[in-house]
Amino acid sequence: MRILVYSRTTEYRHESIPAGVAALTGLGRAHGFTVVATEDPAVLTPGELSAFAAVVFLSTSGEASGGPEGRAALEGYVRGGGGFAGIHSASASEYDWPFYGELVGAWFDQHPEPQPGRILVADRGHPATAHLPAVWERTDEWYDFRTRPRQVKVLLRLDETSYEGGRTGADHPLAWCHENLGGRSFYTALGHTAESYEEPAMLAHLLGGIQWAMPHVTLDDR
Repeated sequence: MRILVYSRTTEYRHESIPAGVAALTGLGRAHGFTVVATEDPAVLTPGELSAFAAVVFLSTSGEASGGPEGRAALEGYVRGGGGFAGIHSASASEYDWPFYGELVGAWFDQHPEPQPGRILVADRGHPATAHLPAVWERTDEWYDFRTRPRQVKVLLRLDETSYEGGRTGADHPLAWCHENLGGRSFYTALGHTAESYEEPAMLAHLLGGIQWAMPHVTLDDR
């Protein structure tokens, strides 16, 4: 089983991308899937994508798809049942592509400086959150979004009283999933820092979300 980890940036570039690629590659080795990591949009074709159980956009930015052909290939892949996972600034990508906005669930708007904060687990029944305590305290770059995600299952919420600079309010979604477009889609706003990809709880969060997104993965495979 293979997954594609795609981290192309045409705007802001996160220094944590190499750490994220290394962490996901390690998770693959430990859990029975192979990670193919690239930033080359030539991989976004129907033939190439058909070989992957899921596509992970890792801190992409701007026009990550490379243009109309890449967009069409990713849309066809997802509508045909392929899995998608977006990490951190995957939501700061493809602002003028409506399908992608639905796929990732919401577009990034702004954030204050990275700082400690308190995450509230909204759904303990999902593989991405089942291992977490009810309140998860950690440091990250806390995203606000242009709109709240709609028709999604919210997995994590952010307690805005626990940090400075949030603009969303009491109901601040931070990670979610849905099956609105054919395949499964998981998104988490976490993952700004390189240190994020050394945290066991964070790695389990990513693993659970990616495995959930893969079609035809049974609980035994997890």
